[in-house]
Amino acid sequence: MKHLKRFSMSLLTTLILAGCSVTPTYERPAAPASAAFKEALPADQAGQWKTAQPAEDQLRGAWWELFKDDQLNRLENQAQAANQNLRAAAARLAQARALQQQTRASLFPEVTANFGPTRQRASPASQGLPDNGSATSTTLWRAQAGVSYEADLWGRVSANVDAATADAQQSEALLRSVQLALQADVAQNYFQVRQLDAERQVYVQTLDLREQTLKLVERRYKEGDISELDVARARSELASAQSEALGIDRNRAGAEHALAVLLGLAPSEFTLPATPLARIDLRVPAGLPSGLLERRPDIAAAERAMAAANDRIGAARAAFFPQLDITGYAGYESSQLGHLFQWSSRTFLLGPLTGAMLSLPIFDAGRRQAGVDRARAVYEEDVANYRQSVLGAFREVEDNLANLRILDDQIGAQDRAVQASSRAAQLSHTQYKEGSISYLDVIDSDRTVLAQQRISAQLDGARALSTVNLIRALGGGWDLPTPQVSETGQITPVAAPEKAATPATTPVAAR
Repeated sequence: MKHLKRFSMSLLTTLILAGCSVTPTYERPAAPASAAFKEALPADQAGQWKTAQPAEDQLRGAWWELFKDDQLNRLENQAQAANQNLRAAAARLAQARALQQQTRASLFPEVTANFGPTRQRASPASQGLPDNGSATSTTLWRAQAGVSYEADLWGRVSANVDAATADAQQSEALLRSVQLALQADVAQNYFQVRQLDAERQVYVQTLDLREQTLKLVERRYKEGDISELDVARARSELASAQSEALGIDRNRAGAEHALAVLLGLAPSEFTLPATPLARIDLRVPAGLPSGLLERRPDIAAAERAMAAANDRIGAARAAFFPQLDITGYAGYESSQLGHLFQWSSRTFLLGPLTGAMLSLPIFDAGRRQAGVDRARAVYEEDVANYRQSVLGAFREVEDNLANLRILDDQIGAQDRAVQASSRAAQLSHTQYKEGSISYLDVIDSDRTVLAQQRISAQLDGARALSTVNLIRALGGGWDLPTPQVSETGQITPVAAPEKAATPATTPVAAR
C-alpha cells in the first residue's frame, strides 16, 4: 500500500509538471499596412470582380474563367493535373505531414516485444566469491513486452509537435502558392502567345499591302513613270517585313514551348492554333490591404514559419529542465525454455520508481543556451521575412494597379495614333498613285502604321498580363480548395473546398 501511494504521488507530480510549458506565447507580429491602396481605382470604376475571402465556405469558380476563353480554361485544367512543379510541391506537403505524424507519436508510449535467450557469466566479485572463485554461466530465456515513455514535463515534446504541425501548414500554404503561380504562369504564357498571334496578323496584312505596292511600283517602272530606285526600295520594305514576321514566329515558338512544359508535356507534343488576342477590359478591385494578409498563400507560409520557429524556442528552453524517461518491462524469464511460460517464471521491471531515469543538466559549457539563442535568431529571421513578404505583396499590388490604370489611358491614346497613321498611309498611297509625292513618303507612312499597330497589339498583351499579375498579387480570384495529397505525394481532385483556416493569433516570441 505504501509503494502504491508513493507511485500515485509520483504519477500525479509527473502529470502536473507535464502541464508546465516554457514555450513563448505566439502572436503574429504587426506588419506595415495602409488603409487603402494608393493606385486603386475609385469604387464606381473598380468593377464587380470578387476577391478570395477565406471566411467563406462555398464552392467558387476558377479566376481565369473571367476571361471567357474556353481554350485557356482547358489549359488551366490540364496544368493542374500534369504539372511537375505542382507534383513536387504536393510531395513536399506529404513529407511534412508524415514528419508531423512521426513527431506526434512522441506524445505516446512506445511498446515493444522481444523473445530470445541470453547467456551470461557474472564476475566472482559480484557474487561475493574470492578472486580465484569459480563463477557459473547461466542461460536465460526471456519473452517480454516493453514500454518506454518520455514525460512531457516542460512542454519539450509538445513544442516539437506544434512546430511540426506549423511546418505542415507552411507546406500546405506553399503548395497553394505553387498552385497560384502555375495558374498565373499558364495564363501569362497563353496571353503572350495570343499577343504574338495578333502581331503576326498585323504583319500578314502588312505583307499583303506591300506585295500589292511592289506590283504597283514594278508596273509604273515598266511604264517608265519612275526609276528603278523605287522598285528596289519596295522590294527592301517587303523583305524587311518578311524578316520581322519570322522573328515573331521565332518568339511564338519559344512561348508555345514554355506553355507546353507548364502543361507537363514535351514541346513536340503540343501545338496551339494561332488566334489573335482579343482586347481584355477586366476591372479588378483591389480590396483592402488588410485582406491581402489573409489571401496570399506566400504570406500565410511566412506566418506559419514564424509559428514553427516560436515553438522551437520552447523546445530549446525545455532542455534546461529535468527530463524524465520511464521504461517498463513485463513477461517471462526462465533458465529452461520448457518452463518459460510457467506462472513462476513471470518477471517485471516497472517505473517510475524502478524503471525511470531523471536526467538534470548541470554543466554543458553553454551548449543549451546557444541552442536557445539560435532558435531566437531563427525566429527573428522569420519575422523579418514575413514583414518583407507583406511589403513585397503590397508593392506588387500597387505596381499592377498603376500599370492597369496607366495602360487604359495609353491604349486610348494608341488607338488614336493607329487611326491617324492609317489615314496618313491611305492618303500617301493615293497621292503616290497620282504622282504628287515620292515613294519615300509612302515608305515612311507604311512604317509608321506598322509600328503603331504593333504597339497597339503589345499594349493589349501588356494589359492582359498586368490583369493576371494583379490577380496573382491579390492571392487569386477565388479560394480554390487545396489539392488532396496522399502519403506518396499523389495529387487527387477534391469535390468541395476545405474551410480556410484563419491564421493563428499567435506572436512575437517572449524573451
